[in-house]
Amino acid sequence: MCIIHTVNNFEDAKKLIDENPNCIILDVREEEEYATGHVKDAVLFPVDDITAESAKEVIPSKDSMLVVYCRTGSRSRMAAEALCRLGYTDIYDIGGLIAWPYGLIMGL
Repeated sequence: MCIIHTVNNFEDAKKLIDENPNCIILDVREEEEYATGHVKDAVLFPVDDITAESAKEVIPSKDSMLVVYCRTGSRSRMAAEALCRLGYTDIYDIGGLIAWPYGLIMGL
């Protein structure tokens, strides 16, 4: 059964990432947005590219802990729901990155 956990503040999102080093962080924005700054260790996986086949290439297991984000929160929700429909079971939607206070990695 799929559960989408919504994380509503940056402090909790940062703690979640820090305390789960094996989680897979998915940046579901477009490549140009990703290049302007992304969370450390995030994998670029645009929401429009999410299919059963592409997910298998990016995510090793259906029960992997997934942390998804975008710019404002709408695409991360769409991505979380798409991954849920594909059978992934442990999804954390941390919403939008627009005011992320913890520093970003620049470039691809």
